Amino acid sequence: MNAAPHEWGVAREQARVAVLTVHGRGQDPAFMQDVAGRFGTVPARFYAPEADGNTWYPLSFLEPADRNEPALDRALQTMETTWDSVLDAGFDADRIVLWGFSQGACLLSHWALTAPRRVAGIVLFTGGYIGDTAPPAPADRPLHGVPTVMRSIERDPWVPRHRVDDTAELLRHAGAHVDLRIDPGDEHIITDEACTAAGTLLRGV
Repeated sequence: MNAAPHEWGVAREQARVAVLTVHGRGQDPAFMQDVAGRFGTVPARFYAPEADGNTWYPLSFLEPADRNEPALDRALQTMETTWDSVLDAGFDADRIVLWGFSQGACLLSHWALTAPRRVAGIVLFTGGYIGDTAPPAPADRPLHGVPTVMRSIERDPWVPRHRVDDTAELLRHAGAHVDLRIDPGDEHIITDEACTAAGTLLRGV
């Protein structure tokens, strides 16, 4: 998980924003690149780390966090390493958007709440914080004003709605401006509306 992140999108010198992109379990950066193609034209360069064995941690994100160690700690360190790579590529923190799906959205939700920093935006497709107890809401509203798109499905087979709702509330307490939408259904999917909302965020930050 320490290899250089995969990259795609507009050239670095033409990109208004960078997107730290995190895939889900059983996926890879190529999957996220395909989804990003549904965003429309965006002024972004994407940076996507790849998990060993295509999974960031072994068990459900609803399990106690320590049951997913040491993989969870390694995954969170990969987020830090990728963040540093994006900074080294010439993007300031206020030009970096976080985007994840499924296990990737869980990882980014948890990272944003437990190691908060100023970012340009957050896009979370079907995910929530990791563990059986909520992390404390960050003090001093470190995500003040950060536009955040959250999307999920009502009866998603892996991510219960209540965890998405609870995560949205924690992000609001941290100061984020959260746009949350839960669509009807029982599939683990990314809707066209979710991609439209993500594209709108990336064009607007």
